[in-house]
Amino acid sequence: MPMAQAQLEAELRAAFPHAQITIEDLAGDGDHYKARIVDEAFRGMPRVRQHQLVYAALKGKVGGELHALALETSTPGGA
Repeated sequence: MPMAQAQLEAELRAAFPHAQITIEDLAGDGDHYKARIVDEAFRGMPRVRQHQLVYAALKGKVGGELHALALETSTPGGA
């Protein structure tokens, strides 16, 4: 069963409460999303570590309930 966009956003907001988060349903099927997360918590981390934090926040749902998630992570005002 696909993951609703609202559920995805709620889970990301719970993990990154101060982040700017935008989510786009890429295929209109609730299974392929793009998430852009801008958070100070990512400062000083390599992009791989930033993405690992996002995947950890989703507690194994990527590849299951959520088939595909394209990630764009950054810090405010930077990369």
